[in-house]
Amino acid sequence: MTLHISYVNDKLRLDNEVRRSLAAWPQCPPGMQPSAKQPGTWLRARPENGRPATQPWLKIPGATRLRTLPDGLYLHFSPRADEPYVDILCIEACGTVQNLMDKRSRFAPSVTSLLAVCPVDWLCAPAQDGSTIPRWRVIGMLKREPREALVVPVRDARVLFALRPKDYAGFAQSQTAQPHEFYCPMDTLIDADPQTHQGLRGLISRASMAANFMELPSNDRR
Repeated sequence: MTLHISYVNDKLRLDNEVRRSLAAWPQCPPGMQPSAKQPGTWLRARPENGRPATQPWLKIPGATRLRTLPDGLYLHFSPRADEPYVDILCIEACGTVQNLMDKRSRFAPSVTSLLAVCPVDWLCAPAQDGSTIPRWRVIGMLKREPREALVVPVRDARVLFALRPKDYAGFAQSQTAQPHEFYCPMDTLIDADPQTHQGLRGLISRASMAANFMELPSNDRR
C-alpha cells in the first residue's frame, strides 16, 4: 500500500511539473517553421491556464466517452472553410515504460479516423494573456462566432514522448520509433527553455509535414 501511494504521488508530481512547463510554451510549437504544407494557424490547446473542461480533446467518431487528453496538444487549423481539418502535435510525459506502451497504442496508425473537439468557451476565449481577440477569429477556417463545439477531422498526427532519463536511454538504444513518433528526455521537457533549446527546437521542427520533403515546389498550390 505504501509503495502504491508513493507511486501515485510521484506520478501526480510529475504530471503537474510537465503541465506547468507546457503551459508556458508559445502558441506555435517551438521550432515549428511556417511552410506551404501547413499554411494555417497553430494554437496551443492543452494545457491552458483556464478551466480543464474548456480545453480541446481527441476522440474516435461516434464515441461519447473515452476521450484522449494528451498532456500537451497543439492544433494546426486549415486556412480554408471549405476544407476543414487540423494537424496535431501531441506531447505525452511517460513516467514508466508501461505508461509509454499504453500511450503509444492510442496513436498507432490504423484505419480508424480521429476527431479533435474544440469547446465553444475555448474558441471564444483569447489565446494570449492581455489580448481581447478570441481564438476563432485567428482560425482561418471559421468565418463567424461559433455557437457550438467545433468538431474537425485530424489530417496528420505527430507525437512527442518524454521519458525518464533511464527509460529514454534504454528505449533509444534498443527500440525503433514509428514515423510519427519523437522522443526526448523528461528533464528537457520540464526544464528547458523552449525558445532557446536548440535540441528541442530541432526535434520539433522535424515533426512538421514539410520535413518529409527534400524541398517544396515554389508553385505549391497547397
